[in-house]
Amino acid sequence: MMDPKATAVATFGGGCFWCMDAVFRELKGVATVESGFSGGAMANPSYEAVCGGDTGHAEVVQIHYDPAVVKYEELLEVFWKTHDPTTLNAQGNDVGTQYRSVIFFHDEAQHRLAVHYRKALDAEKLWPKPIVTEIVPFKAFYKADEHHQDYYENNPHAGYCLFVIRPKVDKFRKVFKAKLKTG
Repeated sequence: MMDPKATAVATFGGGCFWCMDAVFRELKGVATVESGFSGGAMANPSYEAVCGGDTGHAEVVQIHYDPAVVKYEELLEVFWKTHDPTTLNAQGNDVGTQYRSVIFFHDEAQHRLAVHYRKALDAEKLWPKPIVTEIVPFKAFYKADEHHQDYYENNPHAGYCLFVIRPKVDKFRKVFKAKLKTG
C-alpha cells in the first residue's frame, strides 16, 4: 500500500471519465483514480447536471500517484496519447464542454510541464489540427457517484465499454506495456 503522504495529485479531462479512469488505473505508480467533475462554478454537481452542459464542469479523473514510481511527465504522456486533444469540446460521439480536453494543474511545476509538453507536441505536428487542450489552475474536484467509479472494470460487457473504452484500453496496453502494473 502506498503511503498517502508520498503521493501527488493530477487532474485530467479527456472526454468521458470512464475512459480515462480505465487507462490510468493500470499504470504503475498510480494509487487511486477517481471519476468526477472540475472546472465549473456549481458545487457538488450531479452527473445529470454536468451532462446537461450548463455547469461549466468537465468530466475528469483525479489521480493520486507516487512520483517516485511514475513522474508527472509520464502521466502527461498517457493523457496526450489516449485521447484526441485537437477536438474542441468533444471526444468521439461525446459532445459538449463537459467532454473538453483539459489539464487542471495543482502547482507551478505541473503548469510548466503541461505547457511545455503541449508546445512540443504541437511543434511535432502529430495531429493534423492544433491541440486545443486547456491548461488551467485546479480549484475543486467533485467526486461522481459510486456507480461511476471503476466503471469499465465493473461493467466490461456494457456496449459503451465494449465499443469505446475497450479499444482505448487495448491501445494503451500495447503502447505502454512496460509501464503497466501487471506488465
